[in-house]
Amino acid sequence: MKLWHIDSSVLGDNSASRQLSAAITARQKALNPALEVEYLDLAASPVGHLSPAHIGALFGHPPADEATLADIARGQGFIDTLFAADVIVIGTPMYNFGIPSQLKAWADRVLVAGKTFKYGPDGTPIGLVPAGKKVFIASTRGGFYGPNAPAAALEHQESHLKAMLGFIGLTNVTIINADGMAVPDAKAPSLEAAHAAIATLA
Repeated sequence: MKLWHIDSSVLGDNSASRQLSAAITARQKALNPALEVEYLDLAASPVGHLSPAHIGALFGHPPADEATLADIARGQGFIDTLFAADVIVIGTPMYNFGIPSQLKAWADRVLVAGKTFKYGPDGTPIGLVPAGKKVFIASTRGGFYGPNAPAAALEHQESHLKAMLGFIGLTNVTIINADGMAVPDAKAPSLEAAHAAIATLA
């Protein structure tokens, strides 16, 4: 079995989402010692954002510059890794109410019509990623954005990521959340609760 561990926080060792995604990966590895882990750090090795050359390549007009060609090839590699993985672990903080731009750039590489999704005759989207994969999301946020929080309407991080994953067929998603990372009295108990939840993961 294979696990793809993806981090997107720019905070390095100071990142709570990285701490939680590493704990989730360690838990999965403990449950299955034979699990092969591949790691992608989108902050240390960012993906280029989409450009006219990328879009042109999708319609049969390959770019001439080597950098864009290499970036397109890397994106295809992401799709290959996604298809091969049995478990996907994604660490994502909330930045300005949404996912980090580097994680969105990754999503733009794996949500590709004809490869990871298609539209049915009536326009209904159909995910093409093989069924049976499990996704864990390690989500951290500075404030409180849960369903009953005053700022709940501003939550476009977990919901956006779940929508994108579901669009390509990844619907078995578990979120481990730690809110209040910027609230001194809330940070420690929130992380403690998240680690307790990770310890019970199957």
